[in-house]
Amino acid sequence: MRALPDELEFDALLGPLRDCWGIEVAAANYAPVGGGSYHWIVADHGGRRHFVTVDDLDNKGWFGGTREAAFDGLLTAFDTACALREHGLEFVVAPLRTRAGAPLTRVSPRYTLSVFPFVDGKAGQFGEYTASERAAVVPLVAALHQAPVTARRLDLALPLREALAAVDRPWGSGPLAEQARGLLVQHTALVADLLALYDRLGAGVAPDGWVVTHGEPHAGNLIESRLLVDWDTVALAPPERDLWMPVDDDPEAASRYTRETSRQLDPAALDFFRLRWDLADLASFTTTLRSPHTDNADTRKACEGLAIILSRDR
Repeated sequence: MRALPDELEFDALLGPLRDCWGIEVAAANYAPVGGGSYHWIVADHGGRRHFVTVDDLDNKGWFGGTREAAFDGLLTAFDTACALREHGLEFVVAPLRTRAGAPLTRVSPRYTLSVFPFVDGKAGQFGEYTASERAAVVPLVAALHQAPVTARRLDLALPLREALAAVDRPWGSGPLAEQARGLLVQHTALVADLLALYDRLGAGVAPDGWVVTHGEPHAGNLIESRLLVDWDTVALAPPERDLWMPVDDDPEAASRYTRETSRQLDPAALDFFRLRWDLADLASFTTTLRSPHTDNADTRKACEGLAIILSRDR
């Protein structure tokens, strides 16, 4: 996130960092990276660095419509990431458990705090792969899909139809709400068609054989082609959820995955999750702009993202 969190000062994190993780903060620098969470690089008095993350429960709509549902979902997701790491999957950059054994703590009704080991390395580009990154991510995903670890089951529903049904009346949620509504009004037929296609493809997705998936194993979450970060989307789902991007236009990547897992990928499921990527972003941006918000770098980015998705050639 580019903007700092509303209603939360960094000083409010000092006590939880000390009490829950034993971290006495000597220095902290805000890291405006990624999307959906707030990050600081924190050094303790011994010079050890930590990657400190604050999550906004109002911005975790895929877990449910309330802060309590979002907290429970995030807690389960981070517990799963810890379990994967503890099971021996060393490429999983999981949160550090608190002294009480939890993967996060709540610092206010709206915000949670988690601490990750600081990884000194460079991530790739969001939504893209170099040839070497594509070759590296497939065996990581294959190992993940074979892990005997439990996770929440992915909800395939998307919170988008409610917004589409409300475009005929003004949105008073913030300074960019009407701009967002206008974009959806302009493209109502397109969104309705995409949702209908989503339903048709989703009807063919197998209800069993689901595995633990990362959800977003693109190169932006791949550090030095060996570590995967950003585990708040981890869930049981069809394996194609993680594979549509790595195997896109690369039959050898699909063959390698099949050799390592003995699983054949379903082309229709790959299409379903390729479409879901755009619709999930569309739902996320719309939810942000229909909710109370201010005009800042993150909400402007949400509005720009909405326009880009709706104008994309299909």
